[in-house]
Amino acid sequence: MTVQRNQARQSKGCILVVDDEEIVRKALQRFLKQEGYDVILAHDGKKGLARFHEGGVDLALVDLMMPEVSGKDVVAAMKKQDPDAIAIIMTAFGTISSAVEAIRAGAYHFVTKPFELDDLQTIIEKALELPHLKRENIELKKKLAGRSHLEQLVGQSRQMQSVFELISKVAEADSTVLILGESGTGKELIANAVHEQSVRHKNLLVTVNCAAMPEGLLESEFFGHVKGAFTGAVGNREGRFAQADEGTIFLDEIADMSPKLQVKILRVLQERRFEPVGSNQVREVNVRIIAATNRNLEKMVQEGTFREDLYYRLHVIPIEVPPLRKRVSDIPLLIQYFLEKFSAQNNMSVPEISTEAKKRLIEYPWPGNVRELENMVERLMVLNPNGHIDINDLPSSLLGDTSPTASTALEIPEDGLSFKEVVGRFERDLLLTALKKTEWNKNQAANLLHMNRTTLIEKIKKQGIERSH
Repeated sequence: MTVQRNQARQSKGCILVVDDEEIVRKALQRFLKQEGYDVILAHDGKKGLARFHEGGVDLALVDLMMPEVSGKDVVAAMKKQDPDAIAIIMTAFGTISSAVEAIRAGAYHFVTKPFELDDLQTIIEKALELPHLKRENIELKKKLAGRSHLEQLVGQSRQMQSVFELISKVAEADSTVLILGESGTGKELIANAVHEQSVRHKNLLVTVNCAAMPEGLLESEFFGHVKGAFTGAVGNREGRFAQADEGTIFLDEIADMSPKLQVKILRVLQERRFEPVGSNQVREVNVRIIAATNRNLEKMVQEGTFREDLYYRLHVIPIEVPPLRKRVSDIPLLIQYFLEKFSAQNNMSVPEISTEAKKRLIEYPWPGNVRELENMVERLMVLNPNGHIDINDLPSSLLGDTSPTASTALEIPEDGLSFKEVVGRFERDLLLTALKKTEWNKNQAANLLHMNRTTLIEKIKKQGIERSH
């Protein structure tokens, strides 16, 4: 049995030839087919437009001077239907000015009859490269748009490379993303990078910190309100979801949302609609939701403090950001990145950091993660403007034993000490540490110290602690 090879070659594209001269149509058909194109013929502008409207045409060769519908009108109608339509005008000598008008109407190029077929082929090839170049340009712009935030996500560790890869994959998906990680790991940077590489990047990314807003105002902040909805509502106000329409909304610290508001957010996720506070009018919205938290939502679901149905609605694509202590190999890169960043901001030369000082910075557990490291590098540069940072320039917290036992150990003098004063100082330091670590989020600080929020607030008042500390 003889095996026949398939001699058919893949088409280079579909070209529509619109010309009222049959000899021109046939000649172009033969030539273009030999060059590997599919060819469709139309003997006048009306037929040409009808065929173009059916779709599948990559490029149109259109004669300028035709009865009833001119080539210029054909090109204008094509561009009206599809702004990316590609048309080349064919014109006889003496009608160049008309061809120029056709170019202004949207034609890619024009050729004068009689023309060299090889020259025409070159023009066609360049014209058909346009869609590819446009796609590349769009992709490049998207990459450049997301670069500012991705560049701040420094890391060569396997864990961070996995995060970068996941960001690239989920950006185009338009699915809900849940970013999980400790405070200071860069969750907001990741949310920005996902948005800026997505199809929604031309529209707004609206950020709402659910923990930093009073519960009574959160619903109005999310959904807006109408005049008179509550005391102080002197006019209509657009909420964050409305502002993010066609874009992205980033719900930071979503675990701190009240049960009542959880129900309303769930409805927006399910139905993509909401009602402003004080209004019965339903508003539809098209947003992508990215949420983030530093708390264990699964545990909160088990404890009944977070809705299970909302958790699964949010947990479509989880991105887990590793803490800095679990990607120690990234610390030297981050140190160098922050040194260069603050040097550029302050018009300074990049300082050198001794091997011993760098070793101590790498060994430190960084409970505040990347944010804490960034603040430390900035502090070291400000306090040591001489262009060199040595181990003696590091604060005592990085030089000594930072274990809880060692940091709280003390000696009792011969004449004794005030138990109440010592315990009071320790309690104050502990409260301040928890508040600073959570950026003064009282709910989170209370969770860190395993106490009720009301108890924490009472102790803050008793100690006279203010944010300025």
